[in-house]
Amino acid sequence: MTVMRVAQVTEPGGRFEVVERELPQPGPGHVRIAVEACGICHTDAVFVETPFPGVTFPLVTGHEVAGRIDAVGDGVQRWKVGERVEVGWFGGQCGYCGPCRQGDFIDCRNLRVPGWAYDGGYATHMVAPVEALARIPDGLSAVDAAPLGCAGVTSFMGLRTSGARAGDLVAVLGVGGLGHLGVQYAAKMGFETVAIARGADKEALARQLGADHYIDSTAADPAQALQALGGAAAVLATAANAEAMSATVDGLRPRGRLVVIGLSQDPVKVTPGQLIGASLSLQGHPSGTAAEVEETMAFSARTGVRPMTETAPLDDVNEAFERMLSGAARFRMVLTVGSG
Repeated sequence: MTVMRVAQVTEPGGRFEVVERELPQPGPGHVRIAVEACGICHTDAVFVETPFPGVTFPLVTGHEVAGRIDAVGDGVQRWKVGERVEVGWFGGQCGYCGPCRQGDFIDCRNLRVPGWAYDGGYATHMVAPVEALARIPDGLSAVDAAPLGCAGVTSFMGLRTSGARAGDLVAVLGVGGLGHLGVQYAAKMGFETVAIARGADKEALARQLGADHYIDSTAADPAQALQALGGAAAVLATAANAEAMSATVDGLRPRGRLVVIGLSQDPVKVTPGQLIGASLSLQGHPSGTAAEVEETMAFSARTGVRPMTETAPLDDVNEAFERMLSGAARFRMVLTVGSG
């Protein structure tokens, strides 16, 4: 029997254990990937630590996967053994729900997320449907590519859909796992980029990442500071803090937009008067399709955008997962599995 190694959790809230399993064969329309690197995303904790709907145990999670195709199933076209591929949060669509029928695959009502709908990338191998695959450009290592399948594409597409145009003032709230990518993308897209974070100690990093301005939210009112700069065409809210998001609304210029990508269970507080008085809008943004992941990686390779990562081998998955949860990682934890 040919085997692979996986890091699995056998019960909600349990610790990972690395075990051997039989190496699966890809079915029709699927490929098998030899995993080289897999990002550890905070959303993985939702699946691991709570009895999340549809999650079954033992669980192999992971949805920021970079590797190489090492086997293809029947009917697979345009994908070959040896190709470098990424599988992100978007792990396939149902094809029959309302959004899918309109071509809006990222909002599929039955979205197949790796590590939830099927075994993910905390493993030496995984099987994925071809609609989930994005080609990794030569300019990106597996470690750099992995976080772009979720954190990267979410930040990139959040800015792309913000309505802002090159030269506009755009603010990124938070300089963390999402925000450090958002600042880089905003700068490379040609926006006059403002980074907003807590504390003066983050200013040097924000400017290193490409920010033209820095607002310390502990020392200044973010809305007033943004208005002093002329008002933001868009605020990309990456920090998982609804109160901090709410504090930026009055910093938008007329017809400006608050784009929420940071996950919080608390409500964003905005009044009808705030929205109506300046024709403001508030939108949420999910991740991105496989095609959008591919575009994100191509843009990153071409412009020099890279995630800041810390790596750990698969055998150290528990320590790496706990470092991600603690917020100590700067800024994305990545499991290194193969030769990427």
